[in-house]
Amino acid sequence: MSTFSNYDFKGKKVLVRVDFNVPLDKLYNITDDNRMRATIPTIQKILNDGGSVILMSHLGRPKGGPEDKYSLRHLVKHLYELLGSNTHVFFADDCIGEQAYLTSSMMKGGEVLLLENLRFYKEEEAGDEAFAQKLSKLGDVYVNDAFGTAHRAHASTAVIAQFFEPGKKMFGLLMEAEVTNAEKVMHNAEKPFTAIMGGAKVSDKILLIENLLSRADNIIIGGGMAYTFWKAQGKIVGNSLVEEDRLPLALTLLEKAKAKGVKIYLPMDSTIADQFSNDATTTNSESYGIPSGWMGLDIGKKAIADFTEVIMKSRTIIWNGPMGVFEMAKFQAGTKAIAEAVAAATAKGAFSLVGGGDSVAAVNLFGLADQVSYVSTGGGALLEYFEGKVLPGIAAIKD
Repeated sequence: MSTFSNYDFKGKKVLVRVDFNVPLDKLYNITDDNRMRATIPTIQKILNDGGSVILMSHLGRPKGGPEDKYSLRHLVKHLYELLGSNTHVFFADDCIGEQAYLTSSMMKGGEVLLLENLRFYKEEEAGDEAFAQKLSKLGDVYVNDAFGTAHRAHASTAVIAQFFEPGKKMFGLLMEAEVTNAEKVMHNAEKPFTAIMGGAKVSDKILLIENLLSRADNIIIGGGMAYTFWKAQGKIVGNSLVEEDRLPLALTLLEKAKAKGVKIYLPMDSTIADQFSNDATTTNSESYGIPSGWMGLDIGKKAIADFTEVIMKSRTIIWNGPMGVFEMAKFQAGTKAIAEAVAAATAKGAFSLVGGGDSVAAVNLFGLADQVSYVSTGGGALLEYFEGKVLPGIAAIKD
């Protein structure tokens, strides 16, 4: 796919687009460093070859210019710790300013420079060509290792590649792994192929479900979106979350699945609550007969058993979205059980890919991330890839 692993970076200044958009607390401590850790092997390979690394990333959603709470300087200390004390890590307080160019020009092999937040310039998200060209002057080689932003046609992810000749623009190790694993699921899936869809809204997953109808054998639907499917069939779901304007669409998807021979599994029972709270009174109910005043907030025991049986017979599994409001301890049994089933199926030889922020958070919460085949770092990017869309950040390198 790319020449990264075979490329000798000795003496090269390598401009690497990473996704360091990590969550920070009020004291600017990183609360989840997975995105940073994921790109360390790419950085280390360049450093070990004797190259120098210029890192560029965005952080948060700054409005119209620099804001201290979105400064990448808050990440320097942790980056230094991740790379080890033998690596010099410099910081430039601008991504295209004089300091950035000067520091870059003086860098030696084995050194790292982190540039300030790209989104302090509106030109980044606008995909401005002149801005991309200014960034390109910082390096001899361009490496895109930011799968999480691959679906954005931003200056640093898509436009910049045109300023590097074919042999000097490539994917990093993380990007390679993301694309390889995604393509394995979508184009080379061993059967039976089961897609597990969760989350609140059908509208967020329409294109994904439609694309999967041509590929998957089974589609398991949990989370809030399941109640839209039940109500579309005329069932009573109490006060459960329903997208009223999507009822006809849910019915159409069920009909399309039937016509294509794809089995759609909805939760036959739910853990229901009298309020959206961890302190709520809860009980079990059939998902298609939830009383008024009650809402489904997790899949029930029968649904867990049904879904687990399907998962355990699968050879390829993709999981996107939780089965309930797993952030609340009272409603995490379903999501935890599905995570355990995916891990157990993987141990039996299935290939499993977990993607989407909440699903990734779930396997991490339950300590199962290392028991599935691949955990994607790209939420929106993975979703759009599975919807069949061309991702600008990937196309820019491949083209």
